[in-house]
Amino acid sequence: MNLKEMRILVTNDDGYEAKGLWALVKAARKFGEVTVITPDGARSGMSHAITMHHPLRIKQYLNEEQFPYYRTNGTPVDCVKLGQKVVLKNKKIDLVLSGINHGSNSSVSLIYSGTMAAAIEASFENIPAIGFSLLDYSSEADFEASTVICEQIIEKILQHPFPLKTALNVNIPKGKLEDIKGCKITRQTCGYWHEDLIEHIDTFGNPYYWLTGHLENTDTEFGGCEEALKANYVSIQPVQHDLTAYQYMGKFKFLEK
Repeated sequence: MNLKEMRILVTNDDGYEAKGLWALVKAARKFGEVTVITPDGARSGMSHAITMHHPLRIKQYLNEEQFPYYRTNGTPVDCVKLGQKVVLKNKKIDLVLSGINHGSNSSVSLIYSGTMAAAIEASFENIPAIGFSLLDYSSEADFEASTVICEQIIEKILQHPFPLKTALNVNIPKGKLEDIKGCKITRQTCGYWHEDLIEHIDTFGNPYYWLTGHLENTDTEFGGCEEALKANYVSIQPVQHDLTAYQYMGKFKFLEK
């Protein structure tokens, strides 16, 4: 297939105003026809949520460069479903790209990520999918290096068969392109979020809470994503939706009748 004939769907979880979205669109447009569907606001931390209890709505707009895109009141996963079933009307999608997320989706953050949920949703249908994240939470983050890295990874991916039911979780260190040492294929680092709920009191005297915390890296093995990122490498991690702990299935045989 000629690359320019490819049909590419781009989405994110930071909403249509995010700089990372348009950095990824810029990279994707070099490889084919791009359809952009994004939530109408931030949907970070939505994981694989879908909309079930109110109607999904979608409308087309033009960005500052007069490039058409769609906004929906749904989640990142809804964006993929709407793209496939409504906007593209079940035409073959050759590649789904999600991001570029403002902030890391390494280690256990992968589980919470709306960015990665969109990519994993596409993998259900055997559509090659990549979620991109930059280790910079600022709304004014510099995506110049990330755009180049996205282009390089997309180009290489399109030259090789993509494994079925698989997506890629790509995390990019913050900094200039010349400071990034390269790319490493990694596994998910073992860690957890050490969390706190900070209490405040509203004007009516009622308590409310903000969730905060930091990542605790409990990993002692070689080859994790956090290790690569700390050394200033891009972390590229193949992921699947099958959560079965196969190595422990035999330990629960006593539960069978």
